[in-house]
Amino acid sequence: MFGTIVWVAIGLLLVRYIWKIGFGMLRGMTTSLPPPPPTGEMRRINVRYRCSVCGVELRLTMAPDEQPPPPRHCLEDMDVIVPAE
Repeated sequence: MFGTIVWVAIGLLLVRYIWKIGFGMLRGMTTSLPPPPPTGEMRRINVRYRCSVCGVELRLTMAPDEQPPPPRHCLEDMDVIVPAE
């Protein structure tokens, strides 16, 4: 008798836990994204560039725009390195 009560209590706690996780996931999918930061404020990005002349590589982690213009090295624009997917 005592074992049955323990198993029922564990089952009810597990159902409540799964229920809360499910509703949390649904709530997360229905909330809208925050507005983009104002122009001129730094944004986190992850872009890698390579110089086509000498091979120097550069990683850009913060920029005022999401698609910043490529930096110049050896008097040429650097090429964007596309990560392998």
